[in-house]
This record gives sequence, C-alpha cells and structure tokens, in this order.
Amino acid sequence: MRIALIVGINYYQNGGSLFGCVDDAHAMKAVLERHGDGAVNFDCKLLTGTGPSDQIIRSNLKDGVSELFKVQAEIALFYFAGHGHIEATGGYLLASDSRRGDEGLSLAEVLTLANASPARNKVVILDSCHSGIAGTPPAQGSLASLSEGLTVLTASTVDQYATEENGRGVFTTLLVDALHGGAANITGEVTPGSVYAHVDQSLGAWEQRPVFKTNVRQFVSLRKVPPAVDLEDLRRITEFFPKPASEFPLDPTFEPQMKGRDPGMPAPVPENTRTFALLQRFNRLNLVVPVRAPHMWDAAMTSQACKLTVLGEHYRRLVEKQRI
Repeated sequence: MRIALIVGINYYQNGGSLFGCVDDAHAMKAVLERHGDGAVNFDCKLLTGTGPSDQIIRSNLKDGVSELFKVQAEIALFYFAGHGHIEATGGYLLASDSRRGDEGLSLAEVLTLANASPARNKVVILDSCHSGIAGTPPAQGSLASLSEGLTVLTASTVDQYATEENGRGVFTTLLVDALHGGAANITGEVTPGSVYAHVDQSLGAWEQRPVFKTNVRQFVSLRKVPPAVDLEDLRRITEFFPKPASEFPLDPTFEPQMKGRDPGMPAPVPENTRTFALLQRFNRLNLVVPVRAPHMWDAAMTSQACKLTVLGEHYRRLVEKQRI
C-alpha cells in the first residue's frame, strides 16, 4: 500500500494569503495517483484551504498527519504547500487559523510522527518558507534526526523563503516535472534522490536552494514512467558487452544505408543493422560510445568498435546481477 496526504493552503485568517498552494496540491495529487502507464500508484487524500468556508485548521492538519503515519504502508508520503514559520523553538507549518507562527503544526511533531511510523518508507515534502529546518531539532544544531526509512525534501533552507512564480510554487513546479519523468532513470524509475537532483540543477545559486535529508538503505521509487529503452533490449547489453571494458566490433555491414560507402565495401546485413540500431540508441542514452571514431556511423564504416561508458557499465552490472 502506498498512501499520500497532500495539503495545500491558500487562505489564512490572520496573515497574507497565498495563491498557488492549492493548485500545487492538485498537481501533486494528479501526478502521484497514477504511474506513467496509468496503473494505480498512491492512494491520495487531499486537504485544501481555499477561503473562509474551506479552511484547514491546525487540528485538521495534525490529525491528518497523525493518521497518515499510523498506517503500515510501503510508502507514507506527506506533502505540504503553505506558509512556514521559524523561531528559536523550531519550525512550524501554518494552518488557516494560525494567529502566531508558533500556533502552527510543529515540524518537530511532524518528524516525531514520521520517525515512529510503522510504514516501511516515509517521505516528507515541504514547499514552505524555512522548511529546511525539518528533521533538525534546534538543540542539535546541524545534526538531523531521521529514523531509518525517512526522507525529507524541502523547498528552501532554514533561512530562505519559498517563492511563487506565475501563480505556482517554484519548487513544486519543478517537483511535478520531475515526477512526470524529468527525473526518471533509464528504466523509468523516479526516486526521491533523482527528484532532488532535478530540482537542485534547475535552481540557480542565487535562488532558493532545496534541502534533502535521508536515512535509507536504498531509494524507493515514487513513480514509474515508460523507460527510455525497452527493458528486454536493455538486458541485451551483456550480450554485446559480456565483460567490463569489452569492445563490440563494428564494420560496414552494420550500417543500413548505402550512401557513403566506398567501392568494394560489403553490403548491409539485416541482423547486423538491427543490432546497430539498438547500439545507436544506447549511444543516445550515453550508455555506449564509439572507439577511435567521432560517431557511431564512422566507427561502423571504418571497421572500428564501440564500448560502454561508465553509466553503461553500471547498467551492465545491474543486468548481470539480474537486478533489471
């Protein structure tokens, strides 16, 4: 079972209201509910605060988080978009009825619930100001306190604001893009680590900086999208490159086009051209590079070879160990 509590609060009784948090929450729900092929992914519960008649008060927020982390799930994911507050006693997520910052839901309380959760994997994603303090109790300075299986991803550092742009949170816009496949690996898996890398690379050094904290033995997949190459084709990598540093010999029979051939060159061989098409696809995915030639076409026409990149060797080992 994979469950998610998704919260977006635009309306605040006693402070400046926001504009994009509810839309961000809906976007997160839409992308998490289904994998890229339409298969069911997360069972999502959505809480939104849009106005005076549709508020998320502190008790609602706390009860929702408490219920989420009580479930013995494969993954329990909490997403929050709204106002955040920080002071000497720590950080807070503000509900619609918060009059003071410290009347919000304490991040220390959120992390306590997550740390004690029976869920195998716990993921906390916060698009709020000062959210980078999550998981770091004030008394511990820079030492995070995360139980095994817990990952925290936040929009900004402890002393930064999370910004909105074009009516949407900058962080969540990148987060949703990552989940749609921008952060997928070759096999189509999107993990918390790849999401963080996508967001981190997309934001400049002078902009808000995301924060990533985790205590896991291995990353869990948040969403699956169609792989960049069919997995059956990817498994053939050990057929072409049975050992590390293997080179796969090429010759003109691998190139399907007659154009550019010198007189006397052998004609294309259909089986070889099919193999070459797959090797060229590996090349476009940075798994394979030509040897002693600038391009794969040149390597074939001059009877050179191709070899695995470091990334290609990584996937060769995964196939060899039957992990793909």
